[in-house]
Amino acid sequence: MPSIVGTQTEKNVLAAFAGESQARNRYTFFASVARREGYEQIAAILSDTADNEKEHAEVFFKLLEGGEVEVSAGYPAGAIRDTAANLEAAADGERLEWATLYPNFAETARNEGLNEVAVAFTEIAEVEEEHERRYRKLL
Repeated sequence: MPSIVGTQTEKNVLAAFAGESQARNRYTFFASVARREGYEQIAAILSDTADNEKEHAEVFFKLLEGGEVEVSAGYPAGAIRDTAANLEAAADGERLEWATLYPNFAETARNEGLNEVAVAFTEIAEVEEEHERRYRKLL
């Protein structure tokens, strides 16, 4: 694979790594709320999805080559609420990733000749679509 150092794709991969890492923590927090509210099955689904997000973060982290990368990105700074509100926020975040963010990142990677990275974004987007579907079913 060609080097991603200095490309827009490198910034996108780092932003995706950060986003997946944050999603993992949010879903872990949301699982605790669901458990506290007596929704054990929902808590288990949130925890399972948190594990998926960790795996996605690892995929993106392994694409990075080290060094210092400056990234300006927005991330959800939402509060931890009740389970229904948490599921809605999680579903909305997943939708943003699979419908907009990752397809755009994949296109940039392809344009920069980084097809392996484009494939990673595309495959993870497919999983994120399933996450959204799962969360919306629980609402």
